[in-house]
Amino acid sequence: MNPTREVYWNIANIWVMYVLLAPAAAIFIHGFYRHMRAWGASLPADRRGKVGQRLTSVAKYVFGQARVHGAARAPTLRHYYAGAFHALLFFGFLGLFCGTLVVMAHEDFGLRVMQGGFYLWFQSLALDLCGLAALVGLTMALARRAFFKPERLENTLQDWLVAPALLLILCQGFTLEGLRIAATNDPWASWSPVGAVAARALAASVPAESLRPLHASLWWFHLVTVLALMAALPYTKLRHVFTAPLNIYFRPLEARGAVLTPIDLDAAQSFGVKTLEQFSFKALMDLDACTECGRCQDACPAHASGKPLSPKKLIFDLRDMLREKRGGGAQNTDAVPDRVGESALWACTTCMACMEACPVFIEHVPKIVDMRRYLVMEEGRLPDTMQQSVRSLESRGHPFPGNTMSRTDWCKGLDVRILAEDESAEYLYWVGCATAMNARNHSTARSLVAILKEAGVDFGILGDDEHCTGDPARRIGNEYLFQTLARQNIETLKSRSVKKIITTCPHCLNSLKNEYAAFGTQFEVVHHSQLLADLVASGRYTPRGELAASVTFHDPCYLGRYNGVFDEPRATIAAVPGTSMIEMERHREASFCCGAGGGRMWMEEPMENRVGNLRARQALDTGAGVVGVGCPFCMAMLEEAVNTEKGDRDVKVYDIAEILHGVGRA
Repeated sequence: MNPTREVYWNIANIWVMYVLLAPAAAIFIHGFYRHMRAWGASLPADRRGKVGQRLTSVAKYVFGQARVHGAARAPTLRHYYAGAFHALLFFGFLGLFCGTLVVMAHEDFGLRVMQGGFYLWFQSLALDLCGLAALVGLTMALARRAFFKPERLENTLQDWLVAPALLLILCQGFTLEGLRIAATNDPWASWSPVGAVAARALAASVPAESLRPLHASLWWFHLVTVLALMAALPYTKLRHVFTAPLNIYFRPLEARGAVLTPIDLDAAQSFGVKTLEQFSFKALMDLDACTECGRCQDACPAHASGKPLSPKKLIFDLRDMLREKRGGGAQNTDAVPDRVGESALWACTTCMACMEACPVFIEHVPKIVDMRRYLVMEEGRLPDTMQQSVRSLESRGHPFPGNTMSRTDWCKGLDVRILAEDESAEYLYWVGCATAMNARNHSTARSLVAILKEAGVDFGILGDDEHCTGDPARRIGNEYLFQTLARQNIETLKSRSVKKIITTCPHCLNSLKNEYAAFGTQFEVVHHSQLLADLVASGRYTPRGELAASVTFHDPCYLGRYNGVFDEPRATIAAVPGTSMIEMERHREASFCCGAGGGRMWMEEPMENRVGNLRARQALDTGAGVVGVGCPFCMAMLEEAVNTEKGDRDVKVYDIAEILHGVGRA
């Protein structure tokens, strides 16, 4: 006997199914058409190419579920639980969908595939297990919502309707299978273990003569339920089944530090984003791809410190405006920054923790910067202390108003070569404003210079010809000032025939390496931790003495998340005899911001609301005696915060160059 079954057993007038399918499919298609129409006219050119890489992203992040279990931070049991039930749901329903396609191929297109071993192994056993997996996943998800809901999640009426509807459909399917097996005494029942259990239960509780009529009635009810859910899908959060893979496919493939789109200042009719229409196609697609998981909010340092920013709420606010746009709502005339709230926009440190945590690659930070651009360049609205730093950038080439230091005060007494025009060296040491204009960071620069000299590295500096890279201006929203500074610096670098640059500032690293490329330049830019690790590994430099202390390293956002440099700072520290490394709970990709990014270095705030103080407590919780940093902004924020939070404990904050060179020890 060839294993198979009759697809529409016990069902008459099957043509009615196709009549019902037509309006459901039309509503489904119309729903997604409305979404796509609201997204705008077309994708930016940079999102249409590199098809192979994009398909690889889909394989990794959709089918591989790479970010779902919380890979961007040290996963906890809570993350594994969420990842487990999501995987059960995803692969369970994916298998059932594939099974439906097989039924269509078999019955509607005459491809008689539902027979033999394929029928037993896939259409019976595998699909039964897929249904069971989805059932277990839904039960886990509902239990989480009901009994141990994370704070970042919100329970809405939709949550309590959609999940039970899916649960109902699964239970209907197993009941139908059980009724069929019981009524036909199916000889292949053992290949459908869940259906066989249902069949035994139904045979014991339902009279034999009632099995067929009950099956027929439930079959039609099941069909209507499935079609109703299909029609409703684009109008519920379940739309992410389609929009999330699309969003992942069209994610940015360039370096994380280059995701801000430059403005063509000569051609632009306006600057920044005031209305939804000024966002890109992908920016609006983000809004419909959101799964409402709240992980962005969970990762956000601004939110954790009590500031009025939640990346989740920002996306929700914009999505509400998009829905109003679809529905023609009068409120859609609101300026986007006003709907989101200026205080929320200025709270962002641009650390990108939200984007790292998002499983579907929503781009929160570029949206915030685009709205800041409108506020700054069109309206002239920005916090007073930020305004002062912008004026200092315009008049003095650095963002530290009132600072009287020169760019070469840090190297007094050192034999450091200042490159004149038409003079070059193997490396240009780009000092950066936060190092040159902050007395505490002078020790970092002097330590680095001493190491480079001892290792025989040919380098020089620009001295007073160095100006701010423009990073603060761009993150604050003054794109014009950023481009002015960038072009000025590029001309200076060309006049010195610069090819290689080393910098102690990750913000400078990111601008010089990733953002200046938009102006036709290509420099080899390295963070000092990268060069130091190489000098130690090659034997060109030997660390001085023993540290004999435990060290915890704070990953700077612009070094780690923006530029993927995690191992070299740790290798540099580990090269010092006597050190032992202790990781903070939030480290590497999940590192917690110091609070200085996005122009917030120049904003005043109460001590209890400072992001840096939260990070200092995380560092102190490790019990380490030394907090290692690799950024002058992090040094400024964390040293003050550690000194405030440490009490009577002896804890020091050192840059990795200081640790390697022996500052603070004999």
